Amino acid sequence: MFLGKILGPVMNWCYQIIGNYGWAIVLFTLFSKIILLPVSIWVQKNSIKMVKMQPAINKIKIDHFGDKDTIADEQSKLYKKEKYSAFASLIPMLIQIVLLIGVVDVINHPLTYITKTPNDSVSAMVQVALDNNEKLDKGSSSLEIAVVEDIQNDRFIDKYTAAITNEPSETISSIKSFKMSFFGFDLGWVAATTGGIAWLVPIIAGFSAWLLCVAQNSINVLQAEQSKLNKYGMMAFSVGLSLFLGISVPAGVGLYWTASNLLAILQQWLLNIAINPKKHVNYEELEKTRKELSELNNMKSVKELPPEAKKKAKADYKRFFGIVNKHLVFYSESNGFYKYYKGIIEYILKHTNITIHYITSDFNDKIFELEKQNEHIKAYFIDEKRLITLMMKMDADVVAMTMPDLETYHIKRSYIRKDIEYVYIPHGMDSNNLAFRTRALNAFDSVFVCGPHQLEECEKIAKLYELNDQKFIKYGYCLLDDMIAEYESTPHPENAVKTVLIAPSWQKDNIIDLCLDEVLASMRGKDYNVIVRPHPQHVRHAAEKFEHLKEQYKDDKNITIQTDFSSNDTVFNADILITDWSSISQDYAFTTKKPVIFIDTPMKIMNPDYKKIDTEPINIWIRNEVGTVVKTDELDKLDGIVREMLANREKYHEKIAALTERCVYNLGSSSEVGGKYIIEAVQNQIKKRKESKQ
Repeated sequence: MFLGKILGPVMNWCYQIIGNYGWAIVLFTLFSKIILLPVSIWVQKNSIKMVKMQPAINKIKIDHFGDKDTIADEQSKLYKKEKYSAFASLIPMLIQIVLLIGVVDVINHPLTYITKTPNDSVSAMVQVALDNNEKLDKGSSSLEIAVVEDIQNDRFIDKYTAAITNEPSETISSIKSFKMSFFGFDLGWVAATTGGIAWLVPIIAGFSAWLLCVAQNSINVLQAEQSKLNKYGMMAFSVGLSLFLGISVPAGVGLYWTASNLLAILQQWLLNIAINPKKHVNYEELEKTRKELSELNNMKSVKELPPEAKKKAKADYKRFFGIVNKHLVFYSESNGFYKYYKGIIEYILKHTNITIHYITSDFNDKIFELEKQNEHIKAYFIDEKRLITLMMKMDADVVAMTMPDLETYHIKRSYIRKDIEYVYIPHGMDSNNLAFRTRALNAFDSVFVCGPHQLEECEKIAKLYELNDQKFIKYGYCLLDDMIAEYESTPHPENAVKTVLIAPSWQKDNIIDLCLDEVLASMRGKDYNVIVRPHPQHVRHAAEKFEHLKEQYKDDKNITIQTDFSSNDTVFNADILITDWSSISQDYAFTTKKPVIFIDTPMKIMNPDYKKIDTEPINIWIRNEVGTVVKTDELDKLDGIVREMLANREKYHEKIAALTERCVYNLGSSSEVGGKYIIEAVQNQIKKRKESKQ
């Protein structure tokens, strides 16, 4: 064997120095550890680097909880930045396995590698052993050990002597002097066939592996941070492998494995002294982020489905593909997204007999109630796993969705039909360029835009990426139309006590996570009510945090922490809004024409390349148009700013009303515009298909 030819001379050298085969194996093991020390040092540094990065990795998992694609992408960027090799920890194991294979070969061939018997003599002596021992198998790997045992026990000496082609007496003498005994163990024993005391070999090897795993789980910087499953899984594997080796290979291999495990413990201890992980890793931050991530992971997963939901998902998936000639499909991520389609769907149902196939990933979506009221709505609950396949096998003329990143992550365009028109319908008036990931809308055929700011961005993005066939529809925003209509049709008497609403985003470093106490400190005990209304997703993922906030401010008469989102009355009845980068600022200002205070928290940037086009995002410039910006180090002035803006509400009302007209297309009629476009898109698809068949 190639490895044996490399390691054999090294083992022979160790034997010549010591003259004892057992100690030669130990010396060989020590020598291999010394030779591979640079690799071990590199692995130690790489492991420290990984644990040093772990707080940042935990933060990525916290910030993008549940978004596996983003988490993987951000982790990959971090690894590249820190020049971390994720496979470095596997290198010692791979080297150990390679060395083990070579050592097994060397120990199975003592005549070839230790006594240096010529190959032709070895072959002849092996044949003698086979001819005179019925228990030996020609395919056995330890035939040379059998020859040594025969000669050392004076069995068939004449036959072995006759088989040796060169200096037979010296060869026999050399083999006789080669001692395979080590502390009462014959290093040629194989526990499975020898039995008796030989069974101590696998026990000792298994114990050494267990001891190494216990030590590694405690003092190895990377292994110590692994989950219990990983720790005990590795322990079970190592002990199992050691027992197997001890049972099925010569005891000399068991000695090598035991020595290797014990020396590895010593080596790790010395490496920790030379390169101390505690000097490089912020264990306090690590523990803090680990605890925060653990709280998220211990919550009930949104993907956990009750039995009836699983049953419905399976049935609806089958039913969806059981219907042919589907012209129009809407996809909704959850129950709350119907409001973005409501006006368009109602227009289509009123003016056509097109059947709307509505896919939702929410088992409790209200679309199922609407389905019972209208025969032209077919609703399907599709869980996220089946959704991937369903979208890839989509067969429809037009697919409308509010979810960006088509083709970028798990949701793909259909590979069944290449001519489907995919329509993006906005679920906010934000900047598409800043608030979405790079190229988030590039895979759509048609993009509805709320106003000139989105149109300008889309046109410049299309030019940048050469999206020559993409269409942009001056649509507006039907949700805003609905909110304005509802607001104007409902009496809003003057609040006797003014209400200040704090409604932050759910992004990293939002008001609640960054400076809520400081914000509330300025308004505590004042002559107006303060309502803190967090983002629903924030409450969903950190419920305990908001229960704690309720307890913290329960004695403050003018402060309420609100976690009930069943009504928008709180939003539209407020006299002034305080937010950060949340898109609620536009909904609130454009609907009520009341001013907004923006706390200048770190900006949410989903697209780091947003400056590739020279258009300032609406998220930035609108802040000073509908209100004012307050820096985080000026929060003590917040009470005065609130009072000044409340006193000048009429000025803001006129300014915001004019801005709304300027920033939003088709105010009051966006549903008609959107509905007409989709009806026409379906009709064009049907027409094209008919023409292609003629």
